[in-house]
Amino acid sequence: MFKKTWKQIKIFTILIITLVCLPHSIFPNRTDDTVRDDLENYKKLNESEQRLTEYKDTDESLKLKLVQLDIINKSRKRNNASPVKLDILASRVANKICREASENEYIGHWNLAGEEPYLRYAFAGGYDHVSENAYGEWSSNNYNLSASLIGPMMKSGHNKFMAERAPYDGHKKNIIDKSHNFVGIGYYLAGKQFRYYEEFIDRYFEFENIPSEVRVGEPCKITIRTNGLNFLYYIIIYRENWPQPLTPEQIIKRGSYRDYTNEIYKEIAAWELSRYRNGNIYEIPLSFSQEGLFYIQIYSNEKEITKPASLNTKGKAPGSGIVIKVNK
Repeated sequence: MFKKTWKQIKIFTILIITLVCLPHSIFPNRTDDTVRDDLENYKKLNESEQRLTEYKDTDESLKLKLVQLDIINKSRKRNNASPVKLDILASRVANKICREASENEYIGHWNLAGEEPYLRYAFAGGYDHVSENAYGEWSSNNYNLSASLIGPMMKSGHNKFMAERAPYDGHKKNIIDKSHNFVGIGYYLAGKQFRYYEEFIDRYFEFENIPSEVRVGEPCKITIRTNGLNFLYYIIIYRENWPQPLTPEQIIKRGSYRDYTNEIYKEIAAWELSRYRNGNIYEIPLSFSQEGLFYIQIYSNEKEITKPASLNTKGKAPGSGIVIKVNK
């Protein structure tokens, strides 16, 4: 009797040690309650967001995207980057381009109107900085539209981004960029075409009084609220002409896009910006002497600079993607 009992004790002890020593990765990282709370929170955000409502996610789509968000964050964690949150507006922007690209059988970073990612996000009402990944695949036969197919296809697209190797690893670098704190996830599956887009967001400021459109010479201002721990460091304003329509073939040939234009309209240095600060709020006066689209990138710094000095934005992430239309 004793031998039998001792044997049972040894087996039980070994089992306990084994469970303690097993890698945490084999256990669920998130409880059912956590997943349920996340879904309910995003459902509320989805209901309250009134922009691009025609590209609003269903509850089932949100569930799929939260699974994909976990996949993205695991990739970031493996590369020492903090997790990102799901952004509702950016997801709708992604849904919109996914649908257009799928229905017109192209993959690219421009839409048929000739708009780059930062223009599409800004025209939807976004003010933050956005960086886009685009993926697509197609079949000789029609796909079966089902959640069981869409989830693995999004995961496959993301994994192909992560499998990239330098120097052709732009999508991977975008995913693991430590400056990102939100992401929009979009997909569209119909007929023989599937598209999957990731819109990574850098959100560090709050904005007020951002005009979407002004006239040449008309004074305006933008109000920027920081977190109180950082100060505005540099503003650079790029100008570009009105977008021109593109064909699917032209979009495919263009490949990657640049997050700036060749025409710098204005630069505002830290010591100039400090004059417009009241607490953690900056009110920046602006006016534009030409018509066109003006793309505003804003950088911050932990230390305020109030006197002329050497500035360098290398290694700093822009915290804005404001676009203002200027007409005659």
